[in-house]
Amino acid sequence: MRKIVTFSLLFLLFQSVGYAASPKDRSYYETRGEVVWEISTDEKVIALTFDDGPHPRYTPEILDLLKQYHAKATFFVVGNKINLYPDVLKREVSEGHEIANHTYSHAYLSKRTNMKTEIKKAEDVIYNVAGIRCQLFRPPGGFYNESLVSIVKQEGYKMIMWSWHLDTKDWSTPGVDKIVNKVLNNSRNGDIVLFHDYVEGRTQTIEALKRILPELEKRGYRFVTVSELLTYRKAVPAKHP
Repeated sequence: MRKIVTFSLLFLLFQSVGYAASPKDRSYYETRGEVVWEISTDEKVIALTFDDGPHPRYTPEILDLLKQYHAKATFFVVGNKINLYPDVLKREVSEGHEIANHTYSHAYLSKRTNMKTEIKKAEDVIYNVAGIRCQLFRPPGGFYNESLVSIVKQEGYKMIMWSWHLDTKDWSTPGVDKIVNKVLNNSRNGDIVLFHDYVEGRTQTIEALKRILPELEKRGYRFVTVSELLTYRKAVPAKHP
C-alpha cells in the first residue's frame, strides 16, 4: 500500500512540474520512431519485459520458467542492483535474453535528476559486468519529456515503453489472477508486456507466469526480445487506454 501511495504522489508531483508527460503526444514520437509502445504485425509474436532487477531469488526463478518455454525476454536492469547481483545479469546474457538500460538508481524524471548521468552510469556497470552495450532504454515509471527523448536518442538508444493494455501492475501485488487475466485477456500480436522481476515484498509474478507462458504458447505466440519485435514492421498509430 505504501508503494502505491508513493507512486501516486510522485505522479501528481511530476504533473505539477510538467514532467508527467511530454508536451507532444504519443503519436508524434511513435510516428517518428523515437518511442515505441508496441508494433503492428500479423505475426504471433509478443515481447515479455521485466523491470527493476536483477533480484537474487526472483530473477533466477523467472529465468528457469523462460527456459522451460523456450522464451526470450528483455530485462530493463538497474545499475545499482547489478552491483549487488552481477552473476544474475551474467546468467541473463548467457541464456540469450536482451539487456536494456533502466537507469542506475531507478531515478524518476525530475528537474533535479541528471538523467544523462543516470543512463551513462548504468551503461558502464552493464558493460563492466557483462561486456555488452545496450540498445534500448526505458524510463522508470514511464515518465518522459522532450528533453529526455532527445538525450536517449543522442546516447544511441531507442526508448521503449509498453502496451498500455498490458501493464500488469505486478509491482503492486494485485493478485495472481489479476496479473494472469490482464495478460491473457488483452494480448495481441506485436505487444510489449510489462512485468517486474524486482518487487518489494513477495512477488506474484512467478506464479502468474506459470499460467501465462503455457497458455500463450498454446495460442501460438512466440516470445521474442524487444529488439527482435522491432524487426516486424513499424509502430502502430497511437491509441488511448
